[in-house]
Amino acid sequence: MQKITSLFRRKQGQIFTHGILIIIVILVMLPIATTLLISFKQQQDITRSPPVLFPCDTATESFDINACRWAVEGYERVLAPEKTDDSLLGFSLTGNMIRIYLPNSLLYATVSALIVTFFAGIAGYAFSRYRFRGHRFLLTAILAITGVPLLTNLLGLYQMGVTLRKSAFPFDDRVFIIVVYVGFFLPLSVWIAKGFFDAIPKELEEAALIDGCSPMNALMRVIMPLAMPGLMAVFLLTFVSVWNEFIAGYLLITKNDYKPAMFGLYDFLGQNIINLQVIAAACIIIALPIVLLFLFARRSFFRGMVEGAVKG
Repeated sequence: MQKITSLFRRKQGQIFTHGILIIIVILVMLPIATTLLISFKQQQDITRSPPVLFPCDTATESFDINACRWAVEGYERVLAPEKTDDSLLGFSLTGNMIRIYLPNSLLYATVSALIVTFFAGIAGYAFSRYRFRGHRFLLTAILAITGVPLLTNLLGLYQMGVTLRKSAFPFDDRVFIIVVYVGFFLPLSVWIAKGFFDAIPKELEEAALIDGCSPMNALMRVIMPLAMPGLMAVFLLTFVSVWNEFIAGYLLITKNDYKPAMFGLYDFLGQNIINLQVIAAACIIIALPIVLLFLFARRSFFRGMVEGAVKG
């Protein structure tokens, strides 16, 4: 009887937990689903009162799947396809979002994430495996730097950019913004990488040294493959943070041709304040690369986060 009661309570706990998780997923997915639906609606179906979730109503029925009025006007205005004879598909996308802003964000996010992952991996390994003078002080200082928001440094960074542009030093806004992103996201990444290396037993490295490996070979052949999920997590976190960043890219980059995707969305917002389907389409296009990236790298990401959270 006691065993049956215990099983019944466990089942109740599982049902309660699953119910809470389902509610959380619905609340998280609701804005995304709403944005996706708006991006495929016509202007008159967006502004009508009372609003409808699906534009499939008729004069006699509230929902008729054969009467759905889906449209791609928003995506057409964002992508701006034009027929060209020399292109492979017979048309080319001339919209600024797909031609300028998204490639810029891809460049900034990829290069910044690669540099941050490289230096965070080196620093995290050094802090994890070696004890040197100032070890604790440096870790504390790096942790303290992570608490300083980027917004408080923007005035100094802006003045630095103005001074560099007036100097004889060859200056490029793209290089400058990448350096800013690396400097801002590197401190926290060092701590994250250190946690991943702490989770790898030192005995594996010592065994490799006993077997004849040099310290560099032991690092590259034994430690790095085990730390790769953690470094992938660092890369993804940095990539997403840079991709979603707006204020630094808006203030520190002077040329519109070098602006990131978030500025492109801001630009669309100013031009299409009443055309919500265009703004929704731009939001979906900006979010799509991140969604695809996490779909392909989700196993490595979650494996790295779990391994980094448990030291053993």
